[in-house]
Amino acid sequence: MRGYFGVGVEGISKSYNLGAVLRTSNAFGASFAFTIGATHKALEVRRTDTSRSDTHMPFYEWDTPSDLILPKNCQMVGVELTDESIELPSFRHPTNCVYVLGPEKGNLSDDMQARCDYLVKIPTKFCINVSLACALALYDRTIMMGGYPDRPVKVGGPDDSWSRPKSKR
Repeated sequence: MRGYFGVGVEGISKSYNLGAVLRTSNAFGASFAFTIGATHKALEVRRTDTSRSDTHMPFYEWDTPSDLILPKNCQMVGVELTDESIELPSFRHPTNCVYVLGPEKGNLSDDMQARCDYLVKIPTKFCINVSLACALALYDRTIMMGGYPDRPVKVGGPDDSWSRPKSKR
């Protein structure tokens, strides 16, 4: 897969959620991760990030959206449930980008949304946990950019080499 991506969270307050976001980002191959305005308690992730992501990718802490510095030619994709957001299954991910997610009980700030090149939403009835939203966005990126063939028309895999035994009726 060409390009790179980073993952950030604005206003996160729980170390368990930040730890899960960092683990997930690391597992999907993020180049870096960051927080914006994270609480001191959220930054105590050593016990919750079991993959020790900070030893595998750079981690940055910013105070405000205006402090955030991104690599040249890097687009920002906000993951936010708004009426204007593009539904994730219909979104073509940029080759070089960062994904930024909002806090546990809130939304991306107006300043952060204004910095985003795109806003995407996961097609759910209501907001989901920030670490789950991160995982779904990165999984969608992997499916879209990973060079996988189109899904088969019929149920099962592309070559149907593995399937459960048919039940006897």
